[in-house]
Amino acid sequence: MVAKSRAPGHLAPATRRWWLSVVADYELEPHHLRLLSLAAGAWDRAEQARKALEMADSLTFLDRFGQPHARPELAVERDSRTSFARLLRELCLDVEPPRAPGRPPGLGGR
Repeated sequence: MVAKSRAPGHLAPATRRWWLSVVADYELEPHHLRLLSLAAGAWDRAEQARKALEMADSLTFLDRFGQPHARPELAVERDSRTSFARLLRELCLDVEPPRAPGRPPGLGGR
């Protein structure tokens, strides 16, 4: 278990509060803290891309030939959200501890 940890300074205030709440609620090893920090950074990056898209007022832009293309921020948002979800899955924060050894559960209806 890791002693009291500080949230990374580059995180947004709301994300920093989330990071601290996770550290307070779970027993995390040093490698878990790294994964948590990466997840928090991915969340912040997705939010930055979302805000940039809101300011752009469009999901596409026209290139110099007048052809529409998706804004790069769409890929940043998508990739950051995917990274966030995968990192959370790696942390297993919502998984119950394994059952005590014993008999396997019975088959339904038999």
